[in-house]
Amino acid sequence: MSQADLTMQGHSTAAMAEPTFSVPAKKMAMWLFIIADTATFAGCLVAYGFIRNSTPDWPRPFHSITNVALMTLILLTSSLTMLIGVRSAQKGDKAGAFRWTMITAVAGILFAILHIREWMGMIGEGATLFHNPWGTPLFGSLFFSITGLHLLHVTGGVIALVAVGLRYKAGRYRADDLEITGLYWHFVDLVWMFVVPLVYLLNLAH
Repeated sequence: MSQADLTMQGHSTAAMAEPTFSVPAKKMAMWLFIIADTATFAGCLVAYGFIRNSTPDWPRPFHSITNVALMTLILLTSSLTMLIGVRSAQKGDKAGAFRWTMITAVAGILFAILHIREWMGMIGEGATLFHNPWGTPLFGSLFFSITGLHLLHVTGGVIALVAVGLRYKAGRYRADDLEITGLYWHFVDLVWMFVVPLVYLLNLAH
């Protein structure tokens, strides 16, 4: 083979090589979804903050944050278990990856149960989507809308974790599929870190 052929072959190989900073299509799709969803949550929280600040008699119905603190602890812990699951998958430990992914899903279910418990407490005090006993109609609408939107994302995340975990265990998905699902789960956890201070901590009873 001549020097010219070797040079052309080298150029062809370089052209076919994956770019250094390339992002897989599936991961890029998840990042784009997260960016769009971030804009949705940001719009909801900004609107909530604006309405709260412009309402002098905004209610402060929360007397304790014990339940919310427990929910936050569970969600933060689930981010750690998800990270361990992804690292296990990347190391080829399929059993460990599946186990940690399922632990993450169980943590999400516990969070949802505590979230519904929080809702039931608010409903027990007379707060609904359109009415509440504190004379500020928009409080119930904003509270249930924002927390409900987040709970919907958590529920979707739990379903995704179980589905991807089972397919990964069966050999139909790879470590990068768990990693992409983990990106979504970390995003859900991050959003909660903004919901807690704005919706709960700022509305603690004096």
